[in-house]
Amino acid sequence: MDERLVKNVLAGGREPRAKQNKPRQGADDNLLSKREKRRLFQNEFMQEALPKAPEIPGFHVCWLSTTNTYDPIHKRTRLGYTPVTADEVPGNEHLRVKEGEHAGLICVNEMMLFKLPMDVYQGYMAEVHHYMPLDEEEKIQVQQEQLLNAKDTSGRKLGQIEGDGLNFDLDVDAPTFE
Repeated sequence: MDERLVKNVLAGGREPRAKQNKPRQGADDNLLSKREKRRLFQNEFMQEALPKAPEIPGFHVCWLSTTNTYDPIHKRTRLGYTPVTADEVPGNEHLRVKEGEHAGLICVNEMMLFKLPMDVYQGYMAEVHHYMPLDEEEKIQVQQEQLLNAKDTSGRKLGQIEGDGLNFDLDVDAPTFE
């Protein structure tokens, strides 16, 4: 056979390709640790799609959905919410709607930034998170008293209080909500 046709791997001072290839990593080396997987999961499903609502002194500021049929924008405007314009919060001009129905307002996708006077907000929050639970507490207290006074056909009491029972006599002022 002609020597010219025989491949000389060392010709030109090169090493064989097998030596040039980096050793391959095992399958386990490429897998993520449990902690890394958990972080990826959190970033994928828990990341915030909306920027933090800017603070406006004297107002509660929040994002409201323009597509929510259970809690529509017109319901919130009747309650006193007003849309925030880009002029009111410097630094958020990039979120300003340029044209259309919501021109000049701050929006991200279907979410719009709204504000509510802080005194009105405090009143709503106190009603929903303080006074309504107190009303429910009173209903539970009435039910408890009815059960304790209930008797069977032979006149024996059907219920009794174990330990100290439920204490409904705490007088708690409405908190300040943030």
